[in-house]
Amino acid sequence: MAAPGTAPQRHEAWIALEKHHAEIGKQELKQMFAEDPSRGTRYTAEAEGILLDYSKNRINDETLKLLFALAESAGLKQATEAMFTGQKINTTENRAVLHVALRAPKEEKILVDGEDVVPGVHKVLDKMSAFSDKVRSGEWKGLTGKRIKNVINIGIGGSDLGPVMAYEALKHYSQRDLEFRFVSNVDGTDLVEAVHGLNADETLFLVASKTFTTLETMTNAHSARDWFLANGGTEDGIAKHFVAMSTNAKEVAKFGIDTENMFEFSDWVGGRYSMDSAIGLSTMIAIGPQNFRDMLAGFHAMDVHFRTAPLEKNLPVLLALLTVWYTDHFDAQTIAILPYEQYLKRFPAYLQQLTMESNGKHVTLEGKHVHTQTGPIYWGEPGTNGQHSFYQLIHQGTRLIPCDFIGFYKSLNPLGRHHDMLIANVFAQAEALAFGKTADEVRAEGTKEDLVPHRVFEGNRPSNTILADELTPAMLGKLVALYEHNVFTQGVIWNINSFDQWGVELGKVLATRILGELENSGTPDLKHDSSTNHLIELYRQKK
Repeated sequence: MAAPGTAPQRHEAWIALEKHHAEIGKQELKQMFAEDPSRGTRYTAEAEGILLDYSKNRINDETLKLLFALAESAGLKQATEAMFTGQKINTTENRAVLHVALRAPKEEKILVDGEDVVPGVHKVLDKMSAFSDKVRSGEWKGLTGKRIKNVINIGIGGSDLGPVMAYEALKHYSQRDLEFRFVSNVDGTDLVEAVHGLNADETLFLVASKTFTTLETMTNAHSARDWFLANGGTEDGIAKHFVAMSTNAKEVAKFGIDTENMFEFSDWVGGRYSMDSAIGLSTMIAIGPQNFRDMLAGFHAMDVHFRTAPLEKNLPVLLALLTVWYTDHFDAQTIAILPYEQYLKRFPAYLQQLTMESNGKHVTLEGKHVHTQTGPIYWGEPGTNGQHSFYQLIHQGTRLIPCDFIGFYKSLNPLGRHHDMLIANVFAQAEALAFGKTADEVRAEGTKEDLVPHRVFEGNRPSNTILADELTPAMLGKLVALYEHNVFTQGVIWNINSFDQWGVELGKVLATRILGELENSGTPDLKHDSSTNHLIELYRQKK
């Protein structure tokens, strides 16, 4: 057995999986189900109110045995304990990775450099709760004495995608006399539309930037400040209409924000793992402190499950191993996330950052080039909308696209037969992908022979079905944590660092340089490639 940290293709289990794929790769799901009538119930796992049916995957018992052996060989258990105990597993930045501490109960103890971080987490949560209650009750007043009616979150990346996803997902539980809007794009249109029709003296801005120097976020924040001052606001009033999620007290105070209204989070919280930290202040204001804490409890429940459950019953591990199986042995390049729940319409976009910023890596932890595929592309739309958009390609295209269908037994908005129709589509799409329709079945329907090839569905296309009772704050926490630990497990198997994101840096550095050249048309001797130089000159002439 190879030591943990070894490149995956050198593990005995990996080599065995390659041989196994040659045997099972062409087997049909239709045949697998026919030979094993219990398959549909046997290949399921359930934990924390979530059922995972993974029976419609191109696997058998031997596949699972080898995948579990791979996880053990890769040192998944040791890596998991290292994360949960505050070891600095983000090796390129020498940081612990402790989003799990953000939802740890008060009585837990998690040490980083000898310091228990849990009390600090709860101190910030209590501060957030007190502030949220003031805004929600109307006790917090703006500069003219009016209550706040509008809350605008300004962030980017995880400081936007998490809060906006959570707000949309939990809108059913939100306080409806408060309007929530989100600004992330440095395109001025994003901010202009966000403040359109609002009164400055009824609007609260939440500025999310750990360093308070993030270029896009601070550009938007300063423009929001200018809008506030241009619409009846005053310098003294800024402290009543702007708060910060940051750790840079000096820059926060310089902006005009009272540092008493600065909500902190630590450097062991990565942006894409931060929606349950101070970054979630907009979520807490929207749904209230108790619902927010219920969401944290959901996160924690999935954390405990991931840390303690055996591999064969471990939901995040099962999802991750199946992803590795398809990515590296079937050459699947994407994963489709298909939530059949309108409130989860931003969930696929949220997972895009979580998954692709985490595992879009081309070198191992040791800095050597990987020799496997890593980081599949995650994408998707809520059902049933996607069925009238891209399902054609999933069913009859030439690419293998594993799918995760997500559904709920109960609707938060029961309306006639709507929910039955919705869930009927979940089951039908997964069935159609797996079993398809043969030419003989098409002919039996009376189809003309020249149309038969066009109406054949090859099937044998894999999917998971994830079902839960209903979308509550706790269930949202469980679903997010499910995918967080899924991503972590993939990274351990591939021996990559899932917690840095150097890939976003180069473009940002070049953009800063080019910005100066765009704003100063007198800059001589542009020193880019001929294409970039030409585009800069053209923009200067036309803007």
